[in-house]
Amino acid sequence: MPGRILIVDTVATNRIVMKVKMLAAQFRVDVCANRKEAESCIRENRPDLILVSLGEPATELHDFCKSLRASPSTQSVAIIAMGVAETATARFAALDAGADDVLPRPTNDALLLARIRSLLRVHSTHQELQLRDGTRSALGFEEPATTFETAAHVALLSAAGSPDSALLASLTHGLGHIVRSLDPDTVLRTERLTPTPDLFVVDASDPDFLESRFFGLVSDLRARAETRQSTQLIVVPKSADEMAAMFLDLGADDVIPADASPKEIALRAKSLIQRKRLHDRLRDTVRDGLQAAVTDPLTGLFNRRYVDPHLARMADQTQISGDAMAVMMVDIDHFKMINDTYGHAAGDKVLKQLSKRLQENVRAVDLVARVGGEEFLIALPGTTAAQAQSTANRLRQLVNSTPFNIGGAHPPLSVTISVGVALSPTDAQQECRPSAICKEADAALYAAKSAGRDQVAMANSVA
Repeated sequence: MPGRILIVDTVATNRIVMKVKMLAAQFRVDVCANRKEAESCIRENRPDLILVSLGEPATELHDFCKSLRASPSTQSVAIIAMGVAETATARFAALDAGADDVLPRPTNDALLLARIRSLLRVHSTHQELQLRDGTRSALGFEEPATTFETAAHVALLSAAGSPDSALLASLTHGLGHIVRSLDPDTVLRTERLTPTPDLFVVDASDPDFLESRFFGLVSDLRARAETRQSTQLIVVPKSADEMAAMFLDLGADDVIPADASPKEIALRAKSLIQRKRLHDRLRDTVRDGLQAAVTDPLTGLFNRRYVDPHLARMADQTQISGDAMAVMMVDIDHFKMINDTYGHAAGDKVLKQLSKRLQENVRAVDLVARVGGEEFLIALPGTTAAQAQSTANRLRQLVNSTPFNIGGAHPPLSVTISVGVALSPTDAQQECRPSAICKEADAALYAAKSAGRDQVAMANSVA
C-alpha cells in the first residue's frame, strides 16, 4: 500500500498545492492547518511521514518535532520540515529538533518525491524490524544483553587524489571516530572491506567528475551483500537537486549540499550511524533469539509458534493504520502421492524448494510460515482484496510453471498448489481477529481443493 502522508501547513494555498502533488504521486494524504489539528489527526490515522511547515516563530516547529520524537508511537515517523529559512543555523536547529530533512520553498518536486520515497523505505524497514522484535518479546524471550558500543567505522570516498580537508575535519571532529579516506575505484575493486564501514560518505561535490561514476558507486555499494546494510551520506554540489534526487532513488540514505555547515554534516552522519546500529541490533535480536525456537528445521520458515503472536501484532497494526491484512493458506496438491511414489526424501525436496519460491516472491514485511506437513501460511499487511488475489495467482503460476528437482534418476516433477485467501474486516469498527481470518482462509482453501485444485479461492467475506 502507498504510504500515508500528513501535511501540516499554516498557509491554505501551500496545503492545497502539496496535497495535489502527493495525491498525484499515489500517496494517501491527510491535511491539517496547525499543530493541534495535526496531533488529533495523528491519533486517528498515524502517518508514515509528515510534511510540516508551521511558519514563525520556529520554536513551534521545533517543539512539535521534539514531541513526535519523544512519543513511542511516533518516534519512527519520518519528518520533513518545509520552508525553513535557508541559513545554516535554521537548518541545524530543525534537524537537531528531530526533522529528518529540511527543504526550502520553492521545493524541487523531483527532490521532494525522492526524499519521501527514501524515508518511507527506511520507515518500512524500521516497522518490520520492530514488529519482529515485538513478536520475540511476546514469545517470552529474554531481553538481549546490553552490549558495549565500539567506535563507528566511517569511510570517506572522494574521486580527487586526496579528500577534501574541510569535509574530513567536519567528520572527524564532529563524530569523534576515525574516518578512513578511500579511493572509490579501490573500493569497487576490493572484494571485501575490513572492517565494513557503518557509514560511507561519498564526496560527489566536485563538478569536474562525472555524475554517472558516483551513481554506479552508490548502486554497487547497495547491491553488495557485505555493504548492503551500511548507510550512505552523499555530498552534492549546491543546488544540484536533480542529482540529489537520483542518488536517493539509487539507494543513498541522505544527501547534503557541499556548503552545509560542519555541525549539520556531523549531525546527519551521527543520525545515520545511530540508525544503522539500531537496525543491526534489531536484526541480531531476531536472528539469535528466534531462529532455533520458532523456525521449521526443514524449510527454514517460521513455524506455528511464531505465527500466532506475529499475526496478533500484525492485526494490531492493521487496526491502527486502517489498512486491510490478507492471509493465504497454501497447500501442495496430492502431496501424499508424491511421498508414496517417490519417497519422503523427494517430498522434503519439494517442501524446501516451494518454501524458497514463496519466500523470494513476497515482500520483506510479509510473513511466510510452514504451519503443517504440506501447508503454508502467508500474511500480507496493507493489502487489498484485488492485490491479495493477484499475488496468490502469481505464486500459484510460479509454482506450476517450473517443475521441481527431486534428485536421483527422476525427471523434474510438476507440482501444483491450491490457495485460500481471506482478508481482515474493512470496517474500522470491527475487531481484526487473526484466528477468524485464518479460519476463513482455511475454508477458502478447502473450496479451492473441492473445485479441482491448482486454483485460488477467495473467502466468502471478500469474494
